[in-house]
Amino acid sequence: MEWLANPEIWVAFLTLTALEIVLGIDNIIFISILVGRLPAAQQPRARIFGLGLAMGTRILLLLSITWVMRLTNDLFTVFGEGVSGRDLILFFGGLFLLFKSTMEIYHGLEGEEEEQGAGGKTRGFLAIIIQIAIIDIVFSLDSVITAVGLVQNVPVMIAAIVISVGVMMLASGTISAYIDRHPSLKMLALSFLTVVGTVLVAEAFDVHVPKGYIYFAMAFSLAVEAVNIRMRTKMAKGSEPVHLRKNAPDA
Repeated sequence: MEWLANPEIWVAFLTLTALEIVLGIDNIIFISILVGRLPAAQQPRARIFGLGLAMGTRILLLLSITWVMRLTNDLFTVFGEGVSGRDLILFFGGLFLLFKSTMEIYHGLEGEEEEQGAGGKTRGFLAIIIQIAIIDIVFSLDSVITAVGLVQNVPVMIAAIVISVGVMMLASGTISAYIDRHPSLKMLALSFLTVVGTVLVAEAFDVHVPKGYIYFAMAFSLAVEAVNIRMRTKMAKGSEPVHLRKNAPDA
């Protein structure tokens, strides 16, 4: 229990928890959009189940860390370039994310409304859980490798994962409801998921794109869209819109 009094452990725990929450943003957006295809009564259960699956996947990968780190070893070479298990997972995971994001955009813009009976609802629920499980593996792999690079204490890493997923579970309902209420925000989120998918494919070819740039662009775009949503809401209520001054002030 001496580690409880070690300030370095607490700093590592807080840093890793914050990092896991940031790295889980794209995961929670993907889950929220997929779950939005389900009937309203099934959505909370699917969100909790999906995030619980994400937590379980990360912990299992963490406990099998020796195997995970071996994924970085080359399995074969293509045109003189080594290809590892991690590269394959990132490549096919990125393609899957690109495909799903593109199909969700098409469904939102051109797709027809789906009418499902009881059997269709069950199959739809299972299909979405399977898709969440696939993408969880991709996001969890990157997250676990990052965690191992920061902290060497397995219990600290597990605690950080549990706390971060708990925070995401609390926020998932609000995020899902907000995205569902604003179609433009949903399209923006799906567009960023295509960017994330492209980055995953690029990572598979050892083209490293700093995640900070992506998350900053995402946060900036979401902030601008939130302002636009607020302005549209005020205008819909009959409030006087803001008039920008056109004339330059006298010198």
